[in-house]
Amino acid sequence: MFVELNNLLNTTPDRAEQGKLTLLCDAKTDGSFLVHHFLSFYLKANCKVCFVALIQSFSHYSIVGQKLGVSLTMARERGQLVFLEGLKSAVDVVFQAQKEPQPLQFLREANAGNLKPLFEFVREALKPVDSGEARWTYPVLLVDDLSVLLSLGMGAVAVLDFIHYCRATVCWELKGNMVVLVHDSGDAEDEENDILLNGLSHQSHLILRAEGLATGFCRDVHGQLRILWRRPSQSTAQRDQSFTYQYKIQDKSVSFFAKGMSPAVL
Repeated sequence: MFVELNNLLNTTPDRAEQGKLTLLCDAKTDGSFLVHHFLSFYLKANCKVCFVALIQSFSHYSIVGQKLGVSLTMARERGQLVFLEGLKSAVDVVFQAQKEPQPLQFLREANAGNLKPLFEFVREALKPVDSGEARWTYPVLLVDDLSVLLSLGMGAVAVLDFIHYCRATVCWELKGNMVVLVHDSGDAEDEENDILLNGLSHQSHLILRAEGLATGFCRDVHGQLRILWRRPSQSTAQRDQSFTYQYKIQDKSVSFFAKGMSPAVL
């Protein structure tokens, strides 16, 4: 039986919980379909979204968004979406003189130890505004993906500090949500990535881990998704719940099904 991700998570725009951190992780596959899902989900839920896109251009997300029924261009024009295009911002920081600190200012600093300018960008983007503009349900921070910051020279501790301050502002102070993507390289020698992934795993309320198939490529099954719910307030027996589904990525959606229930094997 094919189902959608919202049904797997038992979540609809009017029932979405607040104050939560969701960790997206991919291993030996591309988990970007999860980013596109949450971006379209929160825009449809009338949330104010700050999207820190460190790996793709605005046009890329916009094209996928149109297939999913949302217009990123319109959302940005009406102030619902604040988009940081990391690729463009990095070029501007490195090759152009800046009078004021930029979100990726650490690229120009030989001994950069923190991501305070990036945090200030997020806080400014999501702060409540007392004006006649549209009222959004709650703020959301979406990051694609944090592993890029490690590749650009930041340490795992600095990235975790950035997430801590964002959680304090977005989740606790503003009662919003955060969704971040991190790659799992599977390299035992990549200690920084392991520290980042483990640190975020302990803080997250929901972990979605996309994995490639151990048997390799399959036309009808593109991978499997492990879902881990973490509920610290629940009893020990109900605290952590884990489910595993296989999925197939289609042009305008992703279908999920129980392991072994693909049409290819039925």
